[in-house]
Amino acid sequence: MGSSSTLTLTLIQMSVVTDSPVHSSGSDDFAAYLDEALDANSSNSSSDEEAEGKNEFEDVSNKRRKFESTEETEGSTSEGIVKHESESSVKVDVCTHPGSFGNMCICCGQKLDEESGVTFGYIHKGLRLHDAEISRLRNTDMKKFLYSRKLYLVLDLDHTLLNTTILSHLSPEELHLHNETDSLEDVSKGSLFKLEHMCMITKLRPFVRTFLKEASEMFEMYIYTMGDRPYALEMAKLLDPQGEYFNGKVISRDDGTQKHQKGLDIVFGQESAVLILDDTEHAWMKHKSNVILMERYHFFASSCRQFGFNCKSLAETKSDENEIDGALAKILEVLKQIHSTFFDKLQGDLVDRDVRQVLSSVRGEILSECVIVFSRINHGALPTLQRVAQQMGATCLTELDPTVTHVVATDAGTEKSRWAVKEKKFLVHPRWIEAANYFWQKQPEENFGLKKPTNNS
Repeated sequence: MGSSSTLTLTLIQMSVVTDSPVHSSGSDDFAAYLDEALDANSSNSSSDEEAEGKNEFEDVSNKRRKFESTEETEGSTSEGIVKHESESSVKVDVCTHPGSFGNMCICCGQKLDEESGVTFGYIHKGLRLHDAEISRLRNTDMKKFLYSRKLYLVLDLDHTLLNTTILSHLSPEELHLHNETDSLEDVSKGSLFKLEHMCMITKLRPFVRTFLKEASEMFEMYIYTMGDRPYALEMAKLLDPQGEYFNGKVISRDDGTQKHQKGLDIVFGQESAVLILDDTEHAWMKHKSNVILMERYHFFASSCRQFGFNCKSLAETKSDENEIDGALAKILEVLKQIHSTFFDKLQGDLVDRDVRQVLSSVRGEILSECVIVFSRINHGALPTLQRVAQQMGATCLTELDPTVTHVVATDAGTEKSRWAVKEKKFLVHPRWIEAANYFWQKQPEENFGLKKPTNNS
């Protein structure tokens, strides 16, 4: 039997909504029952994929004709009804149309006039699952992974796990990188890769391989990038050459349901069990409470310029983030803490727990003993700084009083700044708050002190 027919039958067998005690689910299970049928297709060119898609559509049509023929033989007059006969009983199932492929029900083969549900193109082109089936898969998936003490982790690519630039965008001081790239024959041992066919060069963030290995023991992981699909798949190969971490769970901007936004509607995980690592919070407008904001990784000069930084890049200075206490190493410790707290045996029923509450609680301890007053902060930046400080547990006041522990300012000469010096309070730059937010730990104030007071009042 061809892969197209296998796909159709597999979908039919695994997606029928029945009372069977064993249901396949999203992520690994859902990908697993597609894996055998799709294996031959995964490496084909786009033209091959289109041909396969056409064949699969024809197979669904053939399945429908066969189904209708069976109906006539058995005397059924309604589409979407399957009649099972045995020596002792007759059972009639009404198909609920859990999903579709080329507008054909993946269960009974009936042509569906309305398109409803969500397209899961990253699993297979043209596959659409309806809301009730998605909910069922998520619930089943959730129970399975909670039993295995696993949550879900959605990972951004650019500036979070790696940094990529166009080869022609390398600065003169970065040209030495051409002679320092690692072999694509065994990417597991390298971190800097020249992708000639894409005219790109990619640098993996220090500690990323250890991060993925240890995180995979606690989380079912997805990649979710605003890059296009070919780029996303290429990066997945560099990060996960053996396919042991993501197993096809690679989502690109081509798969999203809303332009310029990322969403959990195409992730097989309940929102209450999902954490997101991303350097851009506003990409997740509907899921901010799930996001752990990452400090951006700027290895290349073009990346620095993109975000308005005039400093030299790591590549230009021939340096890099610290492997031991860099961003990913710090965040891994946070993830371990959240995971441990979530699965605490004293917390009650696992199904009723919400990782977003745990995330908020852990974050709220960072500056819990700090009372902050802001002085002469840009009006555009002030609301964000206040919000972030409060999320980390700080108390923010507008006026000075003896309980104040920190004055946050950009000018050491303001009245409030001078008061802080006189009263022996901490006087720090706003970057002190930003650093605490990125590293999930209160930072040494002396590393963020202001210069000597000016004559301004």
